[in-house]
Amino acid sequence: MNATAASSSRIADVLAGLAIAGLLVPEAVAYSGIAGMPPQAGVIALFIGLICYGLLGRSRFAIVSSTSSSAAVLAAGTLALAGGAVAARVAIAATLVLFGGICFLIAGFARLGSLSNLIARPVLRGYTFGLAIVIALKQLPHLGGWPDLHGDFLPLLVAELVRTSNQVNAFILMTGVLALALLFVCERAKRLPGSLLVIALGVIASGWLEAHGVPLTGTINLHMTLAMPTWPANGQWLPSVELAAALLLILYAESYSSIRGFALKHNDPVQPNRDLLVLGVANVLCGLFHGMPVGAGYSGTSANEAAGAQSRLAGLIAGASVLLMVALLLRWIERIPLAVLAAIVIHAVSKSWRVSVFKPYLQWKRDRLIALAAVVAVLSLGILNGLLVAIAFSLIMLLRQLAAARLSVLGRLADGHDFIDVERHPDAVQPPGLLILRPEEPLFFANAESVMALARQQVEQRTGLKQVILSLEESPDLDSTSLEALGDFASWLQSRSVILRVARLKDETRALLLRANLPQLSPQALNNWSVEDAVSAFTATPPPTGNHA
Repeated sequence: MNATAASSSRIADVLAGLAIAGLLVPEAVAYSGIAGMPPQAGVIALFIGLICYGLLGRSRFAIVSSTSSSAAVLAAGTLALAGGAVAARVAIAATLVLFGGICFLIAGFARLGSLSNLIARPVLRGYTFGLAIVIALKQLPHLGGWPDLHGDFLPLLVAELVRTSNQVNAFILMTGVLALALLFVCERAKRLPGSLLVIALGVIASGWLEAHGVPLTGTINLHMTLAMPTWPANGQWLPSVELAAALLLILYAESYSSIRGFALKHNDPVQPNRDLLVLGVANVLCGLFHGMPVGAGYSGTSANEAAGAQSRLAGLIAGASVLLMVALLLRWIERIPLAVLAAIVIHAVSKSWRVSVFKPYLQWKRDRLIALAAVVAVLSLGILNGLLVAIAFSLIMLLRQLAAARLSVLGRLADGHDFIDVERHPDAVQPPGLLILRPEEPLFFANAESVMALARQQVEQRTGLKQVILSLEESPDLDSTSLEALGDFASWLQSRSVILRVARLKDETRALLLRANLPQLSPQALNNWSVEDAVSAFTATPPPTGNHA
């Protein structure tokens, strides 16, 4: 890169950092409200996240700060462990964030960078959709003056809103609705910073609004005091670790999705294990300084890229700008009406209400039930339990699919080298005296016996059978149950004077079978890199005749 290009890149980073800082500070304060934490928790987390990732991370665009989903999970966790007492919730929140950071570090050192794959994309989209609805409902007390809502069970939230609708404050509702409408109007004008505009108008009118009962953000105490966390009481250790693991899963799923998405867009490399370690350091520091949990949220990252960021310098500039804003504008930030912050949160999560995100699953006829289950789980069981149930449901559906016994009979296509499923392609010809079988799922303990039972049925349906070829192209590895089932099948064939050959073995699987030294499978029976090789071997040296099925 020449000097002119480098200078242009630095200018772009500075401008991007300044632009997103103004958006991130009010968002951080708003997310603190979602979590039931004091406003400074979000600001502290924002500063730590920006600086840590800017110094240690690898993504050019990632903005690490508190996110709406992690704030909601933290709120559910602290409410479950500490009840409604604010001081107790703040103390337990610091512990959960610290534990979450430690979980990140352990996962990073263990090189579990693919950990986010535990949450399938349909689960994440369904969870985000349901979560956005819950978050928006829980912001209505700030938007319209309803009494604070507790819990995250959707039917109870709606019932409570209806029951207390007579307590709505007209001035608060007017402020929130006008701010929300202005945000949606500004959304259509991409160059108009809607969040900054509604905040500026809210601060200007804060004196009049406060006189009419509209609450303001209030005092923000930003003294970053390093303090050891309050350790969980007896009986709370296991729930605390479970909640920390939930924070790890949702934060890393969000972060990796954002980082990887923009890396693919710009052809940048991805280092997931390093990202785990960096997020671990950031969350440990947030826990020690009583900040919110942090991750690379999609909204902040996309705003950074849209603002023209070229490197991690933009994040560092944003961190320095946050510090400068807090030093110079803190008393104005404290004057932001809570109704305006609620409008900003609702507008931010409204992007997740789009039903169109589920259109591909309906079109592909894949994973529709998983996405729907994630939405229903969050809305009916709450944020945390809904996430865990949705993940468990997706894993159960995966096991159900893998455990299904599916076996194809193959035939030769038009005298060529290709062998395909004869059921789908009736013109494929099965060589005489030969049966070619292919399991359609990887063999493992849940399906091995069932697949071999189907293979026996296919053998019993044929007469004059001399050899069976088993194509294991779908099995990158075999567990002990699969090995035993394969050995039993080979013995059963041997008792019927039918030879078994195995084709299309992966190198590791072949090495395992040689190591297992199954007496019914000679090394020669494993030397078939393709089905064609096994068929050619049968044609060249046909096995001796005997009593056949």
